[in-house]
Amino acid sequence: MKFLLVLLLWALLLVLCWPLALLLVVVWPLLWLLSIPFRVVGVAVEAVLALVKAVLFLPSRLLGGGRG
Repeated sequence: MKFLLVLLLWALLLVLCWPLALLLVVVWPLLWLLSIPFRVVGVAVEAVLALVKAVLFLPSRLLGGGRG
């Protein structure tokens, strides 16, 4: 459904201002490629924070905390 909405908005932009729509078609993949390193850094930071959380809560889990 999201793809259909994006496609309709792009078609509307194509009708209203075709040079801008064509520029968007060219620039969008380049922006996606530039965002890949930031996504990788985000995944790495999330993994490190999960590891720190697991290490901090390890004593509580070993002592039986959190059991209902």
